[in-house]
Amino acid sequence: MSDSDGYPSGLDNAVEEEAGPPTPGLATRVLDVFFNPGKLAEALAAKPVWAGALLVGALLIVVQTSLIPVEVWEAMFREAALQRSQPMPEGFAMGGTFMRLSAVVGGAIGWFVFAFLMAGITTLVFAFILGDEGRYRQYLSVLAHAWLIPALVGLAMVPLRISESNPQLTLNLGSFFFFLPDGYLLKVFTMLDLSQLWAWLVVAQGASVIDPRRSFTSAAIILFGFSLAMAMIFAPFVPSM
Repeated sequence: MSDSDGYPSGLDNAVEEEAGPPTPGLATRVLDVFFNPGKLAEALAAKPVWAGALLVGALLIVVQTSLIPVEVWEAMFREAALQRSQPMPEGFAMGGTFMRLSAVVGGAIGWFVFAFLMAGITTLVFAFILGDEGRYRQYLSVLAHAWLIPALVGLAMVPLRISESNPQLTLNLGSFFFFLPDGYLLKVFTMLDLSQLWAWLVVAQGASVIDPRRSFTSAAIILFGFSLAMAMIFAPFVPSM
């Protein structure tokens, strides 16, 4: 399958051409993220294409956010105001529409910002601090594909988010620690999204292929440690459950 299969020709030609077998088409790569991440990592390490995967991820974010009814956004807006003990602002009827529009636009933009930023941090940790031989474009390629996992899981969760009136509902470790009192520790577990942890495992697989000296286990520990550190830093700013 050629690299142009499944998306407009030239999307991934923004990356440099390298010698080696043809890169699988985008549709095949999306499936490999879930079912054959090792094979995908080898293909991306040889030819680090990323543009098509990033565009698909952004589209998935736009679709899943747009499918949430305005009423659900209004319910979240109302709950946030109540938690802050604030009165409903004037023009509240437009609050849900504004929040949904902001989430659609901000989610799409944030998707690209997140990918480029996380690829830079991953490159900094593995290539510059730990001395691995990977390049920024390789880590960006792996991360852009790996993060299709939370994007697709998020789309599948739209019905549950609607039924629970919570556009930000996720499958997270906090679900397994429901017996904990509402506080810092529960917030940390709640920020550890299971689909994102799965994505980090795929990135770890990629890191171990990009530089064979790096074991999958060590890469996974490093990336999980980073994810936990971010959750611990930002947990105090998460509203109470």
